[in-house]
Amino acid sequence: MLARIRSGTLRGIDAILVEVEVDVSSGLPQTTTVGLPDGAVREGRDRIRAALRNAGFTYPARRVTVNLAPAGVRKVGAAFDLPIALALLAAGGDPPLPELAAWCALGELGLDGRVHPVRGVLPVAAAARRAGACGLLVPEANAAEAALAGGSPVFGVRTLAGVVGHLRGEAALAPVTADVDALLDHAVAVGGDFGEVRGQQHAKRALEIAAAGGHNVLLIGPPGSGKTMLARRLPSILPPLTRDEAIEVTAIHSVAGLLTGRPIVTERPMRSPHCSASDAAVLGGGHPVRPGEITLAHRGVLFLDELPEFHRHVLEPLRQPLEECRITVARGPGSIVFPADFQLVGAMNPCPCGRLGDGTDQCRCSPPILERYRIRVSGPLLDRIDLHVHVPRVPIAQLGHDAPAAESSAIVRERVLAARARQEARSPSVLNARLRARELRRHCRLDDKSQRLLDVACERLGLSARAFTRILRVARTIADLAGEAHIHSGHVAEAIQYRSLDRTAPR
Repeated sequence: MLARIRSGTLRGIDAILVEVEVDVSSGLPQTTTVGLPDGAVREGRDRIRAALRNAGFTYPARRVTVNLAPAGVRKVGAAFDLPIALALLAAGGDPPLPELAAWCALGELGLDGRVHPVRGVLPVAAAARRAGACGLLVPEANAAEAALAGGSPVFGVRTLAGVVGHLRGEAALAPVTADVDALLDHAVAVGGDFGEVRGQQHAKRALEIAAAGGHNVLLIGPPGSGKTMLARRLPSILPPLTRDEAIEVTAIHSVAGLLTGRPIVTERPMRSPHCSASDAAVLGGGHPVRPGEITLAHRGVLFLDELPEFHRHVLEPLRQPLEECRITVARGPGSIVFPADFQLVGAMNPCPCGRLGDGTDQCRCSPPILERYRIRVSGPLLDRIDLHVHVPRVPIAQLGHDAPAAESSAIVRERVLAARARQEARSPSVLNARLRARELRRHCRLDDKSQRLLDVACERLGLSARAFTRILRVARTIADLAGEAHIHSGHVAEAIQYRSLDRTAPR
């Protein structure tokens, strides 16, 4: 007897629906799984046999053939345990289950029949909705996540026996729903607050500009000056995730197995890989291909501390995603496109010892040592970083309890939201950091004084065409924060001074 049910497998951050076919026929007891299964799928037959027995069912003592179609797609993971077990009961159970062809199921089975959570449920649920599945059977821990896809009713299950009882109508399960707007409205802010950072008004101003226009930032300063503290508070002044952005980010984190019990990601992600991370860990790759840190930072912030210490083959490929907001990972079976729309925040010391320019006159780094340190971050990559910000040491007097209180993140975020509203009215869905050539000519017109100032700066600093356009974009953001419709010379001057690494650093 033949039975069918749907499930899904992942390819990148997308899901491909898989038709699970189980045929129980006469012959010697043997189970064969075909359709390019990986080791976890093949080992599933032993988990399924024990789960069926401990849940009170009988594993067919006949020849069992399991086919996972389409046969040319690699099937990965233990999520096929539940659909294969259900199809077995539909094909050889006594009494058999009702027709399952319109259902979609996924879940890992424990030996006692419990259904364990799996990763990538949200993309599979979205694919099942598009295919018109009549319902989804998923682990209880993944039910709220799957409900975000909408459409088909979602049933969260704890045990194999509970699934069978629901399908036979003996103990119906209630469908699970998810109110995305309510989850976002009741999101609890995580991370630090700008009000906790004493001093560093120049760096805070630069991060406010970065948040308002979506610009990339490089923080340069001695150890202990607060670079990491500032970078980790950038998400607190960014606009909250929209509904579509939250679902998109949740799908990525679901594929990576990072939801940790949350039904949805409500805060912009903040990723900070270690400088020893491999190119596959940062950019994406592996076998099977998994999203990297730049994709996990999608719609959020990627913080690279000790930027010059990262391997060159990790930093240089960042150029494509910084320009295109996506990265293509090519492997033997084909290529996969991962989204990578993130804000890059880098941090580095001014020199290998970290004391250059801090006023103590203790730096003993020779010019060749300093040059070798700085060229670890290439010029083309620096060109793509809009703001180069020096972060000096904070005087001890500003760290005391009697120091004046700083602005909170909530106050700064209000100004960021106002600036973003002006950008949205001018160019819908396009931040200043993403303005194209035609939009630059339209929205970044300069008066004669501003144009002369920019021309002189470009000539003296030897700026590239990319740096020229990025100065214009930053100046446009500064004008938006000031509530100005046109760019003035003061906005251009402030934007130019954020290109500090394009000048020769004084010793």
